Amino acid sequence: MKIRTKATNSKLVETIKTLKIESHKNDAKIWRAVAEKLDKPRRKRIEVNISRINRYTEDGDVVVVPGKVLGAGKLEKKVVVAAYAFTEKARRLIKEAGGEAISIEELIKRNPKGSNVKIIG
Repeated sequence: MKIRTKATNSKLVETIKTLKIESHKNDAKIWRAVAEKLDKPRRKRIEVNISRINRYTEDGDVVVVPGKVLGAGKLEKKVVVAAYAFTEKARRLIKEAGGEAISIEELIKRNPKGSNVKIIG
């Protein structure tokens, strides 16, 4: 029988809890999907390079990464990226392209319904 372990990082646990509450409160299924992806074991958590964000977005898009954004590649579009964590290089590249690197909680405050938000990962 497999034993299901839970995340012990208090910031991660709070983020998952907030996502589930906001999903129910605002009838926004996107936040539930992000919470489920964040709730996976650490070895299965999503890591996305800047190059992937550049490949799958257009100018002005809002994307959420249920995991960590890494700094490999170039970003040539002005996008708002919300993620659980960013490397310093990823933050710098997003800002240099004219975009924004924000937390998932900040995105929920700005867009509680989650409309026009893409999940990358």
